[in-house]
Amino acid sequence: MHPKASLTPSRSLPSLLADLSALINSTISLPATPPLLASLLEQLNPVVDSLYQTRFSDYATVVSTLELLQAELNHANSLVRAPGGPHTGLLQLSVREIGRRLGLVQEAWVDVPVEVKEGVDMLKAEMVGLRFEGVTKKKNAGVVADVEDLVVRIKTGDEEGIVNAGLEIDGLIEESVLVPEECAGLISALFGRICLVKSDCRVKILSMLRRLAGYTNCNKEKMSSSEYLSSIVRCLSRDEEERREAVGLLVDISDVSKVRQRIGRIKGCIVMLVALQNGDDLIAKSNAEKLLGTLSNSTQNVLLMAEAGYFAPMIHLLNEGSDMNKILMASAISKMRLTEQTKASLGEQGSIEPLVKIFTAGNLEAKSSALGAIRNLSSSPKNIQLLLNSGIISPLFQLLFSVTSVLMTLREPASSLLATLAKSEDILLHKSVPQKTLSLVNLSSASIQLNLLNALTNITSHQNSKRARTKVRENGAIQLLLPFLTSQNKEIRVAALNLLFNLSKDCKAELDKPFLEETYIAILVNVVTSQLASDSEKTAAIGTLSNLPIKDEKITEILMKANLVPLLVYLLGTKISNELLVERIAGLFIRFTIPSNKKVQNASVTSGVITSLVTILSEGSIRAKSKAAVSLSQLSQNTLALSKVKSSRSLRLYPSSETRCEVHGGYCTVKSTFCLVKAGAVSPLVRILEGNGRKADENVLEALSTLMQDEIWERGVMAIEKASGIEAIIKIVEVGNLKAQEKAIWILERAFRIERNREKYGEVAQVLLIDLAQKGNQILRPMIGKILAHLQLLQLQPSYFGDAS
Repeated sequence: MHPKASLTPSRSLPSLLADLSALINSTISLPATPPLLASLLEQLNPVVDSLYQTRFSDYATVVSTLELLQAELNHANSLVRAPGGPHTGLLQLSVREIGRRLGLVQEAWVDVPVEVKEGVDMLKAEMVGLRFEGVTKKKNAGVVADVEDLVVRIKTGDEEGIVNAGLEIDGLIEESVLVPEECAGLISALFGRICLVKSDCRVKILSMLRRLAGYTNCNKEKMSSSEYLSSIVRCLSRDEEERREAVGLLVDISDVSKVRQRIGRIKGCIVMLVALQNGDDLIAKSNAEKLLGTLSNSTQNVLLMAEAGYFAPMIHLLNEGSDMNKILMASAISKMRLTEQTKASLGEQGSIEPLVKIFTAGNLEAKSSALGAIRNLSSSPKNIQLLLNSGIISPLFQLLFSVTSVLMTLREPASSLLATLAKSEDILLHKSVPQKTLSLVNLSSASIQLNLLNALTNITSHQNSKRARTKVRENGAIQLLLPFLTSQNKEIRVAALNLLFNLSKDCKAELDKPFLEETYIAILVNVVTSQLASDSEKTAAIGTLSNLPIKDEKITEILMKANLVPLLVYLLGTKISNELLVERIAGLFIRFTIPSNKKVQNASVTSGVITSLVTILSEGSIRAKSKAAVSLSQLSQNTLALSKVKSSRSLRLYPSSETRCEVHGGYCTVKSTFCLVKAGAVSPLVRILEGNGRKADENVLEALSTLMQDEIWERGVMAIEKASGIEAIIKIVEVGNLKAQEKAIWILERAFRIERNREKYGEVAQVLLIDLAQKGNQILRPMIGKILAHLQLLQLQPSYFGDAS
């Protein structure tokens, strides 16, 4: 047994060619090397030398094939070295294999001189046709062959005996002395042993069968039984050489109709052919493609190929097949379990356009099968783009508006497809879609209504959908949604609430008229307070309420009367796992903490809102933290004034120094003055700045800046510094956006008025500040100049910073 070479090149070409030359010269120099073999190898040496300067179409394949050539040369070398002298039969077979492998190397050459190519062709022909004296017996110039003896030896002999028998079969074929009856016995014997021997021997058997198949068409017919074909197919999953010979044999006999009919039915055959077609072995790949092309005349085979991931024949039939075949292919796609990658691949290979044509122009059966296929493919974002570009929208709405009874059954899957297509922002390019969709809602069954509501929700959720939202509102969507908000169908209720949330996103600009009447607000409050409502419903309802104009005191009054704040605090206390719900609760808290309404602030704080907000700072998403910081900032804006009011009376009641706030100087508690320090909010705010998320920076800095009002700024700086906030704020100067940088620099300017902070943080800050002054926005320069003045660095470039005094 000689070793197989891997397809993956493990060595460089020059190193491999040097080894080949050494091996050839070593074999030539052996005393037992037959003169004829030595002569052929001497002709091979200059061929190997020429490969150093030759260009190849596929480097990896050439290296792989040369390794196979080296393996066979090693085999020949070992046969020559065998005790008792070389076995001429085996050696003859080995030299012929060297010739064949030389031909494989030649196939990958590019721009080879004609004289070199002709020389290699002659050498290859000599090697493949080599016959040592004594291998076949001659009598009167004819071959004396006992075929029955050959059959017995194949059936009962060892692997070496089978190989020797193959050598004799080669001789019989070359002399054209085999008759059909004798071929049948040989074919049967070879197939009988193919599953019982090792891989090297199977390769030889497959090679013999290919020779016999090429001998007469009758032999191909004899190989067409399901049993024989199954034996060949099993070889497709084995070693490289075996796969190559097996697929080559199948191609050789595929011009027999019975073979074509039966191959596709053999379990695993088409899957393995597709695998070879996708593989790296160029010879096996080419033969697999030929065979798949031949087998694609059968629609059943085409379907099997598609299941194996080879879609070209299926797409060909979608484009050019008969109407029945188009329906068959579309129906198959609709039923396939496809991965997202496979769906995208089908779209890229051209399946979308013919499917849309079938859907547009076909009869009911064609429309149904095409619609099913399109829906199956439409979950891929790439395919949604292709569908929108292929003109699917117009025929889709024609079907949705149709009153023809035979088409009514397709309206539900068509509406589902519309909801999927609406996930792409490109749906906004089709400006009539929102209005048309809205007009269909009341004319449909519950399942279709659900799909249409989801379609409208998807359309209005896109970043650039403000215009679409306005059009939908103008066409009466709010009024239309009212009955759906209280529907018994939970899915419809959730869809309606989600759509209402999207439509509420722009209502803050519509202050001239109320966005929602009290009826709607009451429904939303009922959703929030209901124990039966799901998290999805509560999330949409709370989100809508948080989008309503904050300064509308009437809405605030309604919500306060409904005791919404205590309920929201309670919900947060149940450790909600839904991040979006927490984020929207944090957004709604902003309404109940605005500085201008101290009464509402006080009621909210009494209900425990500050504790909830501080918890969100530590546990919420970055968006939730940002919104929580807004509420805390709004509350903190009134703390100083409240602490003054409370101080004189409270200090008489509680004379201990612990009652004094380290920042505000008066008597502070969470519930009476909304103090960030007493609430333990300073450290969590600083931790947010230290983190990687940047979306909350501006609001966090705004909250911290409320501790630095003119009367208390020194003590506020000390509180922030105590929580390691100065380093965190310096970080924002480096990584924050412009607005965050402005706020951070404003705080640092006050912080660096204090000598202790200049000594401790000045050196770190000055490098960043000078760099920012030179490269950053001009708006920042005056404030940076003030800081550098505190750090006694301004004299370096006084005019650069403008008026920094």
